Amino acid sequence: MERRSLLGATAGALVLGGLAQGTAQAAPAAGGEGLVTTFNVISDIQGDLGDFAQALKDIRATNPRSSGLAVAGDITPRGYDFEYADVQKVLEQGPKPREVAWAIGNHEFYVPKWADPDTLAQSTWPNGTTEDSLFRSFYRFAKRSAVYAETSFGGIPVLTLGTERYMRFHDKSLWDEVWISEAQFQWLEDRLQYWGKRRKPVMVVTHHPLPNTVSGTRSKIYLSDYLQPDRLLGILGRHRDVFLFSGHTHWDLTLSDWYVRRVVPGTANLDGFSVINTGAVQTGFADNGQGGEATVPGHFNQGLQVDVHRDRVVIKARDFATGTWMKQITVPLSTRI
Repeated sequence: MERRSLLGATAGALVLGGLAQGTAQAAPAAGGEGLVTTFNVISDIQGDLGDFAQALKDIRATNPRSSGLAVAGDITPRGYDFEYADVQKVLEQGPKPREVAWAIGNHEFYVPKWADPDTLAQSTWPNGTTEDSLFRSFYRFAKRSAVYAETSFGGIPVLTLGTERYMRFHDKSLWDEVWISEAQFQWLEDRLQYWGKRRKPVMVVTHHPLPNTVSGTRSKIYLSDYLQPDRLLGILGRHRDVFLFSGHTHWDLTLSDWYVRRVVPGTANLDGFSVINTGAVQTGFADNGQGGEATVPGHFNQGLQVDVHRDRVVIKARDFATGTWMKQITVPLSTRI
């Protein structure tokens, strides 16, 4: 099998602490020779249904051949069933994606903070809400029975990951931390091996970013999101043609570390794997440097288009609010599809 070096995957790549940080050019070209499929990724709708509708319309206009839409969590502002229903209404009004891969986010677990939809009551958490009811709401909406799942976008595998516990129910010192079961870890490992043998790149979608990867993840507010980060990094880090998409931070895609290659020490894969910030539909918040969030001036509504070719993957950052392309990165695959 042909092996292609990925250390040169980005023009002007900067390697810092095992990360190759991509500096990409804007104005991407449509289509391309050897195109296998194209799809889109967004995250953090959080009740911003107007911007969600705008994103769907922009995606249809700019990428009418899109084979699917991956949503990297925070589908709703709080996780109420009527909030999921509101998202579904926007989808049905269209333009509706051919397939949708849903990941669960921390905002899907915020019902227990409220005595009713209009009354914030954190002092009486969980206000009669059970952990099981929160997962069941997500399962009904996503039409499946687990937080992790595999979807195919035009023959390219898309794996969605997520927490299997809302940790506040298990440890009063915790809140939104991600806990992954042995079954989910084994499933991820098995699927990556399966598709690796078939020379297919794998798209992995998760809400929370891994530490020391894309924008904001060296801040203390995001360093402890995962309770088992080394285990997850160890599995992903063995595969050159894995692309991990994460949201949660709401950090702007104009930043230079919107895309990085993460090298995991102790693995034989010295080229690392690709990690990409999804941007956010709902914007206006960012880390204030003191372990909390601060309002950020301005409005943007951002997401990604991913074009999978036989020998490369092209990732394009889009601002749906202004209808403009922001930048793109081309990542060679280690073998042809």
